[in-house]
Amino acid sequence: MSRALLDETQIHPAIRNRLSSWHQSIVREVQAAVSANDVVVVGMGINPFVKKARKALDQAGIAFNYLEYGNYFSLWRERTALKMWTGWPTLPMVFVRGTLIGGATDLEKLIASGELKTLLGK
Repeated sequence: MSRALLDETQIHPAIRNRLSSWHQSIVREVQAAVSANDVVVVGMGINPFVKKARKALDQAGIAFNYLEYGNYFSLWRERTALKMWTGWPTLPMVFVRGTLIGGATDLEKLIASGELKTLLGK
């Protein structure tokens, strides 16, 4: 099943460039981290679910790269670009070997089932 995306032909030509370049520096930064690291957690300060994901990885002994973008009061526009790129509506965003696996709860399920170690080849 694939997620619904608005077809480019349904985006007015006058805003296509603005939409495609919306805070792309943050998207490129995350893409680079995801390419260079087995596990990446994208989060923001103050968010308890981000802390939960990081703690779960620490307890499982799994190394990860953490990228933090603002908090509830800052950088929300930049985080919106990440949400538009991934289609994932919340933080954290956890990537394993280039694949978005979801957030903290999804990560905990993969750790508990042993699937995370399988995905990492351990």
